Amino acid sequence: MSGGGEGEGTSLEFTPTWVVAAVCSVIVAISLAAERGIHFTGKYLKKKNQKPLFEALQKVKEELMLLGFISLMLTVFQGRIVKICVPASTMEHLLPCSLSAESSGGKESHAAPEGSGHRRLLAEEVAGGYCAAKHKVPMLSLEALHHLHIFIFVLAIVHVTFSVLTVVFGGAKIRQWKNWEDAIANETYDAEQALKTKVTHVHNHDFIKTRFLGLGKQSAIMGWLHSFSKQFYGSVTKSDYAALRLGFIMTHCRGNPKFNFHKYMIRALEADFKKVVGISWYLWVFVVLFLLLNINGWHTYFWIAFFPFVLLLAVGAKLEHIISQLAHEVAEKHVAIEGELVVQPSDDHFWFRRPRIVLILIHFILFQNAFEIAFFFWIWVQYGFDSCIMGKVRYIVPRLIIGVFIQVLCSYSTLPLYALVTQMGTHFKKSIFEEHVQVGLVGWAQKVKKKQGMKAALGGSAQAGSTQGGSTQAGSTGGSSLGIQMAGIARRETKPPSEVQPANGS
Repeated sequence: MSGGGEGEGTSLEFTPTWVVAAVCSVIVAISLAAERGIHFTGKYLKKKNQKPLFEALQKVKEELMLLGFISLMLTVFQGRIVKICVPASTMEHLLPCSLSAESSGGKESHAAPEGSGHRRLLAEEVAGGYCAAKHKVPMLSLEALHHLHIFIFVLAIVHVTFSVLTVVFGGAKIRQWKNWEDAIANETYDAEQALKTKVTHVHNHDFIKTRFLGLGKQSAIMGWLHSFSKQFYGSVTKSDYAALRLGFIMTHCRGNPKFNFHKYMIRALEADFKKVVGISWYLWVFVVLFLLLNINGWHTYFWIAFFPFVLLLAVGAKLEHIISQLAHEVAEKHVAIEGELVVQPSDDHFWFRRPRIVLILIHFILFQNAFEIAFFFWIWVQYGFDSCIMGKVRYIVPRLIIGVFIQVLCSYSTLPLYALVTQMGTHFKKSIFEEHVQVGLVGWAQKVKKKQGMKAALGGSAQAGSTQGGSTQAGSTGGSSLGIQMAGIARRETKPPSEVQPANGS
């Protein structure tokens, strides 16, 4: 490229040094400001002992690193990508906009003719007429590659932002339940005496009266309809919270009736947040499939908006139905019981007996909703509101309404429901222990495994020489098993050992 070319064709050899220095200074300043902001945010979270949120911040840094790598790959290989040549007929199929709309130059293809010709000019300039000499066209023009680059960046930023907003608003709703926790904790009673002398009439209990409906008992369909509608109003009541709290405590920490269930629930939600904020491989697969199926006339962007909408309603109805099932189990077996009404947590109430599936679905719902919003604003800014990719107004308005509805419902209903109901599984989460207890248990278990592993090795070598070595090996095997059991405490979900009870302030 010569120095006399236009601005777009001018290389660094003929660009004023003050321009290069000014642009570099701005880019470096913005990058350093963002990096320092993330660094000080991490220090603040560590100072406040918010390790789950700190790990979520590290996840955001990983996503930014991935974006940086994608940006680097696109930049480094853009010269080779625009030189990948294909026959012109290949580029006439599976288009987001019809060629007839482009040739007509109407309103539907806003800036399409100019943009298409401009992309070809850029590609030919960069490739040096490489494809034109072969009577072919570039598979991807330089401008289209640049637009794809921007879209990936916008998608990741919008997803992280929406995930943070969802957890912040959902966490605010959950923190309102602290008043219920404090009221229950302030009740003064002897738990053992209450279990022996108090008689609870099951069908007169508030939890049973609101959840054990006659229609739901006689008809499964009516029960599901009640659960479906319950997610829109009063999704969790004080009687629900008290019953599920007591069921968790009596199952996992019977010796500590004053266990701070609300604090544990917040810790568990913060630990799950670091998984929600990331972009997993299967989410990138979804993006690729959408880009492949975004064909003119299919209105894929419109129909796909209903998928997270329906999925969110199904998840909310399932979580509400689990609470009703817990009530039904007690009401169908008992008329009156001694002591407090206690529900029995179990994985059997969840899909495929895996409570973790609910978190995966919420993760996908949030990402897909962020994808819809990011795609809309990217098309609007990049190509204009009248672009053929944007579609007609009758397809745009429902998408935006659905997106806002999903964000609000997930923040104020589905996420708080998830935080409470997923504690009703067979096993508790490692968040039941304070952070320093978790670290201590993991460190102790690792030391036991290492020590007993060394004894096993020594015992195995001594066994060949004497029977005493054999007995040592047997003893070491038992110790190693103990270490493995304690290591399991720090796993994602672990069955509680009877001899380990959380501290009163946990």
